Amino acid sequence: MRKPIIAGNWKMFKTRDEALQFVYSVVNKVPDINKVDSVICAQFTVLRCLVKRQGSNLRIGAQNMHYEDEGAFTGEVSASMLRSINVSYVIIGHSERRAMFNETDETINRKLHKAFENELIPILCVGESLTERESGQTEQIIGRQLDLDLDGLSKDQIKNLVIAYEPIWAIGTGKTASSATANETCGFIRQYIGQMYDDETAATIRIQYGGSVKLNNIDELMNMPHIDGALIGGASLNSDDFVELVKAAIK
Repeated sequence: MRKPIIAGNWKMFKTRDEALQFVYSVVNKVPDINKVDSVICAQFTVLRCLVKRQGSNLRIGAQNMHYEDEGAFTGEVSASMLRSINVSYVIIGHSERRAMFNETDETINRKLHKAFENELIPILCVGESLTERESGQTEQIIGRQLDLDLDGLSKDQIKNLVIAYEPIWAIGTGKTASSATANETCGFIRQYIGQMYDDETAATIRIQYGGSVKLNNIDELMNMPHIDGALIGGASLNSDDFVELVKAAIK
């Protein structure tokens, strides 16, 4: 049994006071961590104060990190810096980072290696554009991303990786892939991991769906056999909704 994982990606939202109010609202309401992993991926400025208040059932993640330990990289944060404040997760390769900040599969691969070196759990985002899906290239695009992003990672590392399938055309648009389509693509990712590694690794790795996940579609998505959770953007900003989204993962 793969333990479900629900992760909220706050993106560039919430001041320190707003972030604290959110955590105070959910920390005693999210289900037992032995049943589901509840994660909030917040901006760098609030990570430490959230970690200090995460309690026993909530975990805090970052939205990005650099692949070097230190250096002249203005505005960047290293994996060791995140680990030093007890951050647990880090999102790597989000489509917004790829599109707006020119992240490549090479840099994503380096970040994944560095995250594992520092005992962070990476949430790797992969996904295709609408043009790529409509032209039948979804599997080709995602397969190429997996080949390049996971290069050199061991089976043991892959088993601790979380993959988030996020169709670019569904992020922040209000559109979402049907549960069947999302499950089919997550199933392809699982199959591809099996080809890259082995069946045990494929059966172990957790695969999320992300792309306009809300209260009105979480149940249907979580009922799909290859979907182990969700990476949630806008719907994770409301504390009551976040708790309900997490609870939906264990119904």
